[in-house]
Amino acid sequence: MNMPTATQLGEKIATLTQNHQFEAAYARLAPILAERTPFRYLERIGETFGAAALAPTNDFLARIATYKTEGGWVVIGGALRAQLNRDLPGAFERARMYIIAADVWYGADILGERIPGPGLVAHFEGALRVLRGWRTDPNRWVRRAVGVGVHFWAKRSRGDADLLPQASALLDLLEPMFSEWQMDAVKGVGWGLKTLGKYYPNLVAEWLPRQMERKHRAIVAQKASKFLGERQ
Repeated sequence: MNMPTATQLGEKIATLTQNHQFEAAYARLAPILAERTPFRYLERIGETFGAAALAPTNDFLARIATYKTEGGWVVIGGALRAQLNRDLPGAFERARMYIIAADVWYGADILGERIPGPGLVAHFEGALRVLRGWRTDPNRWVRRAVGVGVHFWAKRSRGDADLLPQASALLDLLEPMFSEWQMDAVKGVGWGLKTLGKYYPNLVAEWLPRQMERKHRAIVAQKASKFLGERQ
């Protein structure tokens, strides 16, 4: 498979799903999910048919989710990412629903890097409002995805000084989660802090000592300080 082929498949699936031919659409997709197809192609397939009308597209996503395949979560992530400009709250809520349905670390990471992360990059304030609620979600994978989204944003920022206020706002977002105790969620929080520390070390070095006085998992502090210099 290559990118043009992935785009063409996405267009065929879009035509089928918009005509409510969900079985035929999944029959096109299933062989690709059964292979070790690179994520970039799966994401392109999802992005392509995800640009079509919301209602039938979302019905088809529910069909994909019933099979709980790793590649299926990537396709769903690509489709929901394509919906962010049109329906950010809805795309986030569907991502949350599928993170819970996946019930595994890679599901949270795949979807976290494709909806919360890009949401923060393109629609910072709107995404931030939604993610504040995710911090206290009863589901540990949803809480993990908050840190995954921050990691994605920090990676894309590459330390741009103009984005320093957003980096500071993301530290504020993660601050209540510094005392997160459930290990699956802790790893996501630590991942987000580690990448923020890589690109905004001075900011994280100033922020971290205030958090160390609180009860926390050592792994969170270790990851947050990974890229800080010896003096910091």
